[in-house]
Amino acid sequence: GKGEATLVPLDLADMAGIDRLGGAIHERWGKLDILVANAGVLGVISPIGHVEAKTFEKVMTINVTSTWRLIRSVDPLLRLSDAGRAIILSSNAAHSARAFWAPYAASKAAVETMMRSWAHETQSLPLRVNAADPGATRTAMRAQAVPGEDPETLPHPSEIAKRIVPLASPDLKETGLIFQAKQNRFVAYRQPE
Repeated sequence: GKGEATLVPLDLADMAGIDRLGGAIHERWGKLDILVANAGVLGVISPIGHVEAKTFEKVMTINVTSTWRLIRSVDPLLRLSDAGRAIILSSNAAHSARAFWAPYAASKAAVETMMRSWAHETQSLPLRVNAADPGATRTAMRAQAVPGEDPETLPHPSEIAKRIVPLASPDLKETGLIFQAKQNRFVAYRQPE
């Protein structure tokens, strides 16, 4: 069916703005049904010892801290929904430990860990919390990361979005998993032995 949506432009470096968001949503709607946390800056592709502190801190601030503050701001509202859904965008860089990608990879690993923890905290509720790994996608960030790649060989973000949208369905049962959009499947995090 048709519903209503409100788009709220928000600078993810504005932590106070993120903190106010939950109150504004509560005032207008009283609850929140769907959160898509899509924070992401790449930083630099560089040896870890050459990454400037301000670059590392910006990646962590945008990718990790803003996601945590967003979760903190709207968690009570998602809990009020009959079928709250949280989709946290991640990356396979969180698992691949690629050379020169340390800040970005560490930030996405942190985001996935927060997602799994939140999913465990809310597993007895109707709220479902999952991560989505879009895979290589035709974006400006991908062009920055892999400058020689032909973008026409990559799926457009709208194609990936169509695969991720079902994670917002009230019928979704999965929680605490990573959805690999390219493969169109959920995978569980494997605990090291």
